[in-house]
Amino acid sequence: MPILNWIGKDKVINHHLDVPFHTLNEEYNFGSTSENKIINADNLLALKSLLPQYEGRIKCIYIDPPYNTGNEGWVYNDNVNDPKFKKWLKSVVGKEGEDLTRHDKWLCMMYPRLKLLHKLLADDGAIFISIDDNEQANLKLIMDEIFGIKNSVANLVWDLGTGTQAGHFVRAHEYITVYFKNKDLIPNFKGGEGLIEHSALKKISIKNPASEFNFPAGTRFDAPEGFELKGTWGGSEKTTLLKGSMIATNGKLKEPVILSAGWAQKNQMLAWFNGENTIDSKGQSVKSFYFNKSGILRYEKERSVINPPTVLKELGSTKNGSILLEHIFEKNVFDFPKSIDLVTFLIDLATDKNSIILDSFAGSGTTAHAVLNLNKQDGGNRKFILVEMEDYAESITAERVKRVINGYNDKEGTDGGFTYYTMGQRVLDDEDNLNPHLALHKIHQYIWYAETRTPFLANATAAGYLGKHNYTGIYFNYKPNEVTVLDDAYLVNITEPCEQYIVYADMCLLPEKLMEKHNIIFKKIPRDISKL
Repeated sequence: MPILNWIGKDKVINHHLDVPFHTLNEEYNFGSTSENKIINADNLLALKSLLPQYEGRIKCIYIDPPYNTGNEGWVYNDNVNDPKFKKWLKSVVGKEGEDLTRHDKWLCMMYPRLKLLHKLLADDGAIFISIDDNEQANLKLIMDEIFGIKNSVANLVWDLGTGTQAGHFVRAHEYITVYFKNKDLIPNFKGGEGLIEHSALKKISIKNPASEFNFPAGTRFDAPEGFELKGTWGGSEKTTLLKGSMIATNGKLKEPVILSAGWAQKNQMLAWFNGENTIDSKGQSVKSFYFNKSGILRYEKERSVINPPTVLKELGSTKNGSILLEHIFEKNVFDFPKSIDLVTFLIDLATDKNSIILDSFAGSGTTAHAVLNLNKQDGGNRKFILVEMEDYAESITAERVKRVINGYNDKEGTDGGFTYYTMGQRVLDDEDNLNPHLALHKIHQYIWYAETRTPFLANATAAGYLGKHNYTGIYFNYKPNEVTVLDDAYLVNITEPCEQYIVYADMCLLPEKLMEKHNIIFKKIPRDISKL
């Protein structure tokens, strides 16, 4: 397998192991209680801090990292000359970093983050990475190295529809690099069983003008008996009655109607109402078109998706992403955001209703928006984790999610909630001493994870018993301002029957034979605490 080398690689290849472990500070909760997280922090530190709770649990990762175009005029700096990055590079790579090319610097930035993302991804999980020609070839080689070439799935082409002048050609596409954690566990993409519902409307625009459509009597209409609509309804995705009476009888249209709207699936509508087998733009089988209780046209399709195309068409563009953000904020707040149709499609491919989705280059928050929309459509309980290091994490990223939850302009809210975090304190200092100011339960989480590589979901006893893992009982006898001792007096606390015991304390006064007899392993605080 070809291996990519660059100046500074030897300094970053295992740098994720040297990143100090921090905790997260919970700043506030918004909306209903949930496991959703928005973290304003350096994503390298944030990813490390997520390991105790989420290692091996993330079903889908989508990231849109800097493309390294050299353009420094964006809301976030799409260039590795960012002062924060230059400071980090100097501390990690040293003087060599002064001679690095733009591509060397980008690779130094990405490599340790991808190593941590690999740890967080579930064995049956998938990672999608948006990229363009600037670093696509380099990304492929380091992904082969970290995730394994056998777990490479595809290099998707996202068809932008229209493009921008880029040298000798009009650039009308970007890429999405796709890898699995373990390709053997995912023979095909499957989104789950049953049907999923989508709106069959788009906002009327020059690109998507209103047009007429004839709906026959008997079309499903989920409104109360005798419910009638007149004139125009539906807010920004408006529908106008041109002919007939829009009346519900026995859950169906009483008589034919002609409606005008910005139809999102007009060709599919024509096929389905003509009795033909119908496939939507994502390759999924359409089962029905119907009106919901408010008279909005929707459609049901098979949720399972197998072998989607490698060229993704009709999934929006960054221009569509900008239009949506302007609609949410009523002004331009972010350049080149990803299309929600694209991100929704990718998440829908790789998750079920209870999956956890991570985006560590969160930008404007499109990933959270997509997760909330999917949950509303199919009643799912997907959870999102967003990480954004820039100052707009609160004013744009989190604010967008708040507006999506509550509803914006005339768009109905999705409901849901999230917790907003900032970076907290280190658990171990430079000399590997425990931070005496850290909340004890956070230290317990760290110790449990260091021993078991599983999340700490219990509560410690007063004597410091953390729990049993694989027949081993784990005790953490620690007090910030006192010397703790493993002696005869402490042994009375060891009551849980286990085949083996690990006991942390500052000192041990028990004889070696007694320790061997009861299968007790003593670990000294702080010397024997593993550095994550």
